Amino acid sequence: MHASASESIEGIESKFVEVALPVPLRKLFTYEVPESLRGALHPGSRVAVTFNRRKLPGFVVGGRHALPEGVSRALRVAGLLESEPVFTAELLRFLEQAAKYYMHPLGEVLRAAAPALPSGAMRRLRKDGFLEAEENLPGQRVAHHRTWKVCATEEDAGAARLGARQKRVMDCLAGREFVLLEELRAQVKDPRAVVRALKAKGLVRFDEVEAVRDPFFRTAVSRDSPPQPTAAQAVAIASICESLAVGEGSAFLLHGVTGSGKTEVYLRAIDEARTLGRGAILLVPEIALTPQLVGRFRARFGDDIAVLHSGLTARQRDDAWQSLRKGRVQVAIGARSALFAPVADLGLLIVDEEHDPSFKQDDGFRYHARDMALLRAQYAKAVCVLGSATPSVETYHRANRGLIRLLSLPTRATGATMPEVEIVDLRRHRRGPTGHQLLSGPLHQAIGSCLGTGHQAIIFLNRRGFAPSLRCAACGSIAECPACSVALTEHRGQGALRCHYCDFQRAVSIPCASCGSSEYKRLGVGTEQLQKGVEESFPSAAVARLDRDTASGDGVEAVLDRLRSGDVDVLVGTQMVTKGHDIAGVTLVGVALADQSLAFPDFRASERTFQLLAQVAGRAGRADTAGKVVLQTYQPDHPAVRLAAKHDYESFFAEEIRDREEVGYPPFARLVSVRVQAGAEADARGATRTLAETARQHQAVREGAVQVLGPAPAPLLRLRGRYHYRLLLKSEDRKLLRNVTAHLAARIDQGLAPAQASLDIDPL
Repeated sequence: MHASASESIEGIESKFVEVALPVPLRKLFTYEVPESLRGALHPGSRVAVTFNRRKLPGFVVGGRHALPEGVSRALRVAGLLESEPVFTAELLRFLEQAAKYYMHPLGEVLRAAAPALPSGAMRRLRKDGFLEAEENLPGQRVAHHRTWKVCATEEDAGAARLGARQKRVMDCLAGREFVLLEELRAQVKDPRAVVRALKAKGLVRFDEVEAVRDPFFRTAVSRDSPPQPTAAQAVAIASICESLAVGEGSAFLLHGVTGSGKTEVYLRAIDEARTLGRGAILLVPEIALTPQLVGRFRARFGDDIAVLHSGLTARQRDDAWQSLRKGRVQVAIGARSALFAPVADLGLLIVDEEHDPSFKQDDGFRYHARDMALLRAQYAKAVCVLGSATPSVETYHRANRGLIRLLSLPTRATGATMPEVEIVDLRRHRRGPTGHQLLSGPLHQAIGSCLGTGHQAIIFLNRRGFAPSLRCAACGSIAECPACSVALTEHRGQGALRCHYCDFQRAVSIPCASCGSSEYKRLGVGTEQLQKGVEESFPSAAVARLDRDTASGDGVEAVLDRLRSGDVDVLVGTQMVTKGHDIAGVTLVGVALADQSLAFPDFRASERTFQLLAQVAGRAGRADTAGKVVLQTYQPDHPAVRLAAKHDYESFFAEEIRDREEVGYPPFARLVSVRVQAGAEADARGATRTLAETARQHQAVREGAVQVLGPAPAPLLRLRGRYHYRLLLKSEDRKLLRNVTAHLAARIDQGLAPAQASLDIDPL
């Protein structure tokens, strides 16, 4: 008898338990429960078991009173690794369904969703199966780090003679209860000496306190008061709050133009959930998880929120997990993995920028956080809100069919108008006055006008580095990565050619592998070269760059802080500059190459181009001054470019959905991608053919019910030294598609050595 995860979380009294292990096998494993642990194990408990002669952590998913048929004996559970279940009944049931939907081993799904195992737990199991001195585990010890909490005294700083650094510190303290030393380090050099000097003058005092290592909580935030909502915001807030009060679960699409105040709707909805005693999760793209965004939530709710992000230590993540699990904190904010946060009595799940491709996990357990948010909300009887200025075609199609309720915010919350957009045809406008190939005359003039009025500009180009590729001037060969089927990108600041997939790098000066020549011709432009061009064109302007090369550590927020403070006049960057940043001084956005993403071999290329252009255009003119956008393109008549310039999502959707229906792609069909890799191309190709034959043997319920496309080389045939092939299944009939996919999963489980294969349900 298998105990359902939805049942009461009482201890399992049965003689055997079924355990999900983090191994690539789509099955559960039966273990005997020793007398000492009877009643101590629960669905969701993490236990130590022996598997293939080694100890592994696994998760109990239920009990059974007898061994499975054909099994004569079972190994014993070695021990209980935590005193309480890792997963609640609601969360475990949801994860079981997620594993079934994505046809992924349950043990790997649970491992992906669980916090890290406490350090040393496997070594501290007693003979009775319980942990020895659990409260003293190494992972529980915290190395305390001290800092200064600086406060202004009541003395009048205006009467004192202050140096520039001292004045800057006093400016930071103006209107603030206190400032931590970490914040001052970003403002002045040697802040300790400056603070001591100010203390000697009687202007400040400081106390030593334990430092908060999480950058999202280092600085104090003043509490805010909710602004008066616009009429459209009020309708959206009322609709969501009414659904929360009913408590039966529902789903909404909040479609609002950039700057329409979607975040305020989220804040009001979360506040209502808290008032009702229920928890909330806000999912945001990783790139948008900045102190500015978190600061808005801290200003409204204080520090009683858990921010889950990749920079947390294992201890910090465990603290956040336990706070949510025990109900001490009701709100979790994070990127896609925050979907698995153990929020007590979950009432509200919000997916901001729901169209963003970063919500799709691209390796291991390949889930889509947006789709799984809808599923988890269904199991928790919670409200799910998907928000975007440019919703995915699939989501907007759902809303049009009435499967989720559409809420609209058609105007900017501040009353500001949408920016004027100028399309520059690069076939006619070649190079501007400085001769730079991506600074046309109209864009050059627009930047000059913007800077002349004291405003700021953002220039977007979705290619980092100095030059995307180098060609040998003698024989024409492209400098390629030895491990991947891609050109090496020149990074002039590092003096190297780099692969953006495996991070291989070599000196630029190394001769051509084909002919030995050392003369190269640069092809294309990256952000590093564009930054140099802007600096040469406008020598008096402060120009900064924001891309993956400059964004290590706190680099993203440091650059954005300089932009907000006015220290940066022009920001050049990749799509990092497009996501959610609200900066009043930015009145011009230039898109250096608007049609670049249209070249990708993907049926969603047009949709992604429209979304990217609309999002980056939304950074302009968000305050009192009207904004302007300049889109440079070689395809000015393409619908993605033309309609993004008009901020016309509905017309773009109408064209795109017609094209999708005509060729039978999502949302009118479902897809499954089969990915195969091996060290030799022949092995990858042969394994893919084997899987294609298996699929075709089971596709013929009726002619064409499930299309089998491939085998074919992946767009990147060679990646990190391995060869990649693909197979694509396509069908309008979900049940038939899953049946064929199940046969493929069984064939993969039998083994395809030396190749490896994996399934990607609903691939992006």
